[in-house]
Amino acid sequence: MEVYNAIGRRKAAIARVYLSEGKGNFTINNRKLEEYFTIMQHQYIVKQPFLTLEKIDNYDVKANINGGGIKGQAEALRLGISRALLKIDPEYRASLKPHGFLTRDPRVVERKKPGQKKARKRFQFSKR
Repeated sequence: MEVYNAIGRRKAAIARVYLSEGKGNFTINNRKLEEYFTIMQHQYIVKQPFLTLEKIDNYDVKANINGGGIKGQAEALRLGISRALLKIDPEYRASLKPHGFLTRDPRVVERKKPGQKKARKRFQFSKR
């Protein structure tokens, strides 16, 4: 049984994904999908590549995720799963690409500048 691996990133979240043929089990940081992502929307985000290809019960997913927030982690996992599916069959690209599952979202938090409150917000200006 061959294991396909890929990395997905989003904001500060990094997901290392290991895909193998199986019955559709998700193991994330040694926990079930429903335990790790308790919100249904995040579970749906993770399953989107499989739902698009209609192969939800064909592969088992094992993933290690760290960094970032819960939504960033879900989207990083989605990218990792999509990339691993491409390693299994490059023809999946035609159906995954239009949905944007193969595009790494480059938006990250802008750094705080010295002498300012936040990245763009300044301290209140006082004329006198």
